[in-house]
Amino acid sequence: MAHKNDMYGDINARSEDDDGVAPPILAATVVLLRDGEEGVEVLMLRKNSKITFGGMWVFPGGKIDPADRELGTDDTHAARIAATRETLEETGLVVRPDEFTWFAHWTPPPGPQKRFATWFFATLLDSDDEVVIDDGEIKEHAWVSPAKALERHAAGEIDLVPPTWVTLYHLSRYTPSTSLMSRLTEQEPRYYATRVVQNSEGTRVALWEGDSGYEPWDADVDGERHRLVMSPGGFIFENSVIEY
Repeated sequence: MAHKNDMYGDINARSEDDDGVAPPILAATVVLLRDGEEGVEVLMLRKNSKITFGGMWVFPGGKIDPADRELGTDDTHAARIAATRETLEETGLVVRPDEFTWFAHWTPPPGPQKRFATWFFATLLDSDDEVVIDDGEIKEHAWVSPAKALERHAAGEIDLVPPTWVTLYHLSRYTPSTSLMSRLTEQEPRYYATRVVQNSEGTRVALWEGDSGYEPWDADVDGERHRLVMSPGGFIFENSVIEY
């Protein structure tokens, strides 16, 4: 299976004001965690191949609807409501938005593709909570360790967009789930305003603030690194600037 990194950004766009750049749609997702036999596990869902992010493995979530705004005091609160609603719709699980830890916000690179500016939350679940999918929008689900999900991606067995991949990468570094949640709670939410370029080898690279190539939009600039190299043979995260 080829990794569909071509759906994440237009390497020719440089600004939100460029012609043809789609305005970001506000959205929210929640990482549902539990402790399994092999350590921390996260709930992953496979999207129907006929919809946005079709075939991708994702966390529960979706766009913020007008009704979510009516219940939310601001965008972040509305995002919590949206993540709660989407989790119920996609998994049948009841979660509490006031128990979410907000740990990241992702803005996709400018481009014509449908773009979701997304709040990322995390919460713990009991291990015996039953997941029920509709076999419509969601075709499969799995509780999986973050490290195993990354291994499956590297082997070409599943597709992940960069925000999901990077989140799994950071989740894989902590166990048990209480230690992971403590770490996410202690840190300030991280903002990822993504820029996507090609390096001299023709490989797409996602850049974030702090990377030496971020301001000049140049993946070949020497210096600090905060990036994801999206090679067909597997993604590689490089970071020398931020303590995770």
